[in-house]
Amino acid sequence: MRLSKQTNYAVRTLVYCAVNEPGLSRVSDIARTYAISEMFLFKIILPVAKNGLIETVRGRRGGVRLARPAGQINLADVFRITEESFALSECMEHDSDSCPLRGHCLYTQALDRALAAFMAVIGEYTIADLAQNAHTLEAVLGISKLEKRPSAIRWGGRLGTAALSLRGGSTE
Repeated sequence: MRLSKQTNYAVRTLVYCAVNEPGLSRVSDIARTYAISEMFLFKIILPVAKNGLIETVRGRRGGVRLARPAGQINLADVFRITEESFALSECMEHDSDSCPLRGHCLYTQALDRALAAFMAVIGEYTIADLAQNAHTLEAVLGISKLEKRPSAIRWGGRLGTAALSLRGGSTE
């Protein structure tokens, strides 16, 4: 069994958002951090948002954020949204009637049990668990404290006095 890139980047995006809470995470920043295209990331975000794990905010200062607390998003939920199939073998697929042993085979039963055990263990982990070392992850992901503060978005924050003088504001 191998998880898809969509699943891996969906989990990574959720972790990024958890580490960046309470701020909004810009899609361009996430894509740059993980060295993937914004288009690919949008394709990943769409089903995750549609299923209530990520909230999207439109506009100039928009972005994405977790739609519910990180501790309420478990990995099994993410996998179910992003994986097309969990069939470990051809005979486990729903439309597979080609095997005369279907329903009587210990091989299929063993694979079913293995998959159930895998999902049970994955279901024990939440995005909060993966983001518990937030300070280290902030540094690794390149998330600065200024980006996390709502007042630090663009003009009043990272661009500082140079931006204020360009806007005609006071620098004192």
